[in-house]
Amino acid sequence: MLSVQVKSNPTTTKDTQISDVNDSALGRNESISQDKSLLIRRFVLFFCVAGLMLLADLVSKSMAFSSFFDPTQNFQSPHYWVDGIFGIQTSTNPGALFGMGSGYSWLFAILSVVALAGIVLWLFVFGAGYDLFLTLTLGLISGGILGNLYDRLGWGALPSYPESIHTNVRDWILFRLEGVPFFDPWPNFNLADCWLVCGAALLFFHALFLAPPDDVSAAEEEDALHVNRS
Repeated sequence: MLSVQVKSNPTTTKDTQISDVNDSALGRNESISQDKSLLIRRFVLFFCVAGLMLLADLVSKSMAFSSFFDPTQNFQSPHYWVDGIFGIQTSTNPGALFGMGSGYSWLFAILSVVALAGIVLWLFVFGAGYDLFLTLTLGLISGGILGNLYDRLGWGALPSYPESIHTNVRDWILFRLEGVPFFDPWPNFNLADCWLVCGAALLFFHALFLAPPDDVSAAEEEDALHVNRS
């Protein structure tokens, strides 16, 4: 019986392997390009959210203080929207939440800058910005940080304000539940405080229900490391 042996062409095999490598590299480059494009869009989204939250806070403070703040008076009269429960009462806070750290506005300003830098690094250097929920939430928090930082730098004070309150945070939202412990009265606050509290709650929700499992995160990190090495 005649036996026929077919020899493979080494050149063809080598060309095929090179083509496969090139296709793989092209696919990785396209993936990296798409990732960068996504991160740029999230970068824009983050700053839009932070900017809108900052704008809402500053406009509301300006409106409240221009209408209901008398710098010559130590006590500002309340103006209720819901009688005895909810309304406007302007006040200034020389510290942080509940007046803690009174007189250390400069320290809280520094901590605010550090927090903002940490958020930007987390989102756009360490990759949290690929998560839409985190991008929106941290934009909300950053808007709150910027709103109170604006006041602590003295930019919210008018020349007519006493020098002693120039770096205080402007609060104007009044809420109280008469006879209820801790809520009678509740310390006055502003929209920046609302953004911070809501953002913290959303981060907690994300950590409980939306964060990927550790094994999935580890696999993603290995994939990213492999792409970088390639």
